[in-house]
Amino acid sequence: MHVLRTTAAPLDPSATQHSVRMRDGVRLATDHYPAASGKPGPTVLIRLPYDKSGAYTHIPEIAHYLADHDYHVVAQDVRGKFRSEGETLMFVNETADGYDTIQWIVDQEWSDGIVGMWGESYYGYTQWAAVASQHPALRAISPRFTGTDLGMLPVDVAGVPTRDVEMAIHRLYPCMFFHSHDTFLWEPDWKHRPYAENVEAFFAEVGHRSAGYDLWFPEPVFPRRFPCGHPFTTKAIPVLMTIGWWDNCAPWQWADHRRLRSRAAWATNEYLYIDAVDHECYELLHGEKLPERSREEIMRQLPTILDPTIEFFEVFLRDRGSASDIPRVRWNLANTDEIRTAESWPPPGAEQRSLYLSADGDLVTGPAAEERTLTWVHDPDDLVPSRVSNPFAFLLEYPDESEWGARPDVLEFNAVPVETETDLVGAVNLSGTISSTGPRMDLFVRLLDVAPDGTARLIARGQTHLIDASTPTDVTVDLFEVGYRLRAGHGLRIHIASSDFPEFVPQPGNGQHPWLAVDVETNRNSLVVGGRSGAVLTFHVLP
Repeated sequence: MHVLRTTAAPLDPSATQHSVRMRDGVRLATDHYPAASGKPGPTVLIRLPYDKSGAYTHIPEIAHYLADHDYHVVAQDVRGKFRSEGETLMFVNETADGYDTIQWIVDQEWSDGIVGMWGESYYGYTQWAAVASQHPALRAISPRFTGTDLGMLPVDVAGVPTRDVEMAIHRLYPCMFFHSHDTFLWEPDWKHRPYAENVEAFFAEVGHRSAGYDLWFPEPVFPRRFPCGHPFTTKAIPVLMTIGWWDNCAPWQWADHRRLRSRAAWATNEYLYIDAVDHECYELLHGEKLPERSREEIMRQLPTILDPTIEFFEVFLRDRGSASDIPRVRWNLANTDEIRTAESWPPPGAEQRSLYLSADGDLVTGPAAEERTLTWVHDPDDLVPSRVSNPFAFLLEYPDESEWGARPDVLEFNAVPVETETDLVGAVNLSGTISSTGPRMDLFVRLLDVAPDGTARLIARGQTHLIDASTPTDVTVDLFEVGYRLRAGHGLRIHIASSDFPEFVPQPGNGQHPWLAVDVETNRNSLVVGGRSGAVLTFHVLP
């Protein structure tokens, strides 16, 4: 087994490292980057598990950029990571540690008592944990590519027939990023069952176990993420939510947006910035992917990443201007590179459209009168392969997905190409009746843009899990939100399958635990088209 171990990088010489004491005596390594003016002022706090000085997240470069805009910046290794003391355990300490760190900041002579937070993924989650702590100095946050339920493992709930499908990274994350102070990158041997033995081999290789993994396996025991109560039940503060159209973690953030929208105080304080990027900030420009970035290219991208947050903080941390100066929604219409503004999401005027799946493999405007059942095979020994090697950097590869439709375990449905440019904007879902000869079933749905030359590129995707698949069940697969221009001559395509491997852990076909199963069984899965129960794709367009 090849394991790449990353240790703490050298400290940035322009930062002063402090050892900040938490309420239980544990000390966290914390860097202070002074504001350019050297005067007391607001502070931007970044709390992350990926090394505050490391090359992966470029925190020193980000801190310098913010400091040049006259913000004090505090970057901290969370508890148990890199230079910080304490047990390496994800999620459970972030609320209290966030509060104590903010209190340390406001006690410093260079602080004016006002704090904002910025960060992506896990260090977007630490912002919500700090909100839950209700420290009065925290005035605004800017979470990117994250969610309050980030990384939550799917759990069976009695009486609920569907649930989320488990990403492989769910179980592997605590073995890589929260195994100990360092980071350990390694790839399981997915040909070896049971998959759990790969994890045990990793523990044997490095010499000790991961407390986070043992809490989550074989069935998760969830310590409270927010021991003081969920952040959405606390006093609302301004929040700038940055979401990527191709971010594989976006479903958690869209779920947060929908919950915030239902709470009046939070809805008033929420601002959206939706961009044509993936989790690693690779962009889709002019409908084309970009090459892997050099450090110089990343530096050139910093204004795109940070300027919306600085504009936001100028209003809500410095009181320069008013809330009305910040657009409620800024969004990139993918394939145009246009940043548009709106008062709400989806933009007013979006109209619902429906396309029905037919037995002939078409997407048509009305359902066929006759009900038909289409079937496909789920073979755990011949799974539908994931489209990219790194789903967090989807746009780095941005593959042509046309070949998957030729597989016998993928159903394909095509719409007539559009005659004029069509802007898909808003929620997308696919509803239908599904079942399986196996006890459980996963359903993956991908919405594609098919060009005149036959290439097919991903627009949106969604998936769901059927706990009792033996009985035909009505399901709605949420493909979440899109903002995408379908060019003239292009058409929509749907791919339906029962695996996406190894990004998602596949069903063994016999109802056993996917990580523990040794034996597997082939299933035949079914989808109804036509008639009253026929599958239908619902989406929205701007007129």
